Amino acid sequence: MTTADGPDRAEGWTAAVRQRLGLGRLLPLGGPADGAWISERAAAGVLRDATGGPGPGPVLGDLRISVADPDRAPEAVVEPPPSALPPGPLRIEATMSAMSDQPLPAAAETLRSALLTAAAHRLGLVVAEADLRVTELLDEPPERQVTAPADVHPARPQGAAGTAAAGVPGVVALTRVLGSAVHTGPGRVRIELATDAGHRALDVARAVRGAVAEAVEGHPSVAVLITAVVEQD
Repeated sequence: MTTADGPDRAEGWTAAVRQRLGLGRLLPLGGPADGAWISERAAAGVLRDATGGPGPGPVLGDLRISVADPDRAPEAVVEPPPSALPPGPLRIEATMSAMSDQPLPAAAETLRSALLTAAAHRLGLVVAEADLRVTELLDEPPERQVTAPADVHPARPQGAAGTAAAGVPGVVALTRVLGSAVHTGPGRVRIELATDAGHRALDVARAVRGAVAEAVEGHPSVAVLITAVVEQD
């Protein structure tokens, strides 16, 4: 027997699954003690923006980020989000297009340098390797692709943890892709949020962890998951 709200529930469940899968992998920010992760989708958007400047330079294609050596990656000090990658150094694998009249090694090095700089200084990702593969040679500069605005799914701050997190500079909004914005358990809290692209993601996460730990009774361990990085006007 099908209840009246059965289709609505099914559609809601499907939408939730699509949102979760759309995040991609949950990548560690910083090291084992930083308690911070960022979605692969959010990180990739920042990296594409950082390498997509005007001019006839190399163009980033497919992009994938993973742990460089999963077998030797350390365990996180705080409980990670479900299915998050361990906090070991990362590997960036990407394809690229380059102008046919430019030396390929120089073009690849230009793109690699831009990726590593953005990963470290705009996000806080620890990247051990960046492997690039040329898949296309171009005779004319391509049109630069504009990254679509991040889908934030904002949530209203609730409770001491949510209020403290929302008040940290660089936090655009709390989000609810994995359920509620604030997940609690015995002695632990996980906060899900979006950050401002003008702030380094890892620095925001560290500040949120400190603010939430101080605001919540018992000073619990705090994990932060960044699901979107947003350009603010």
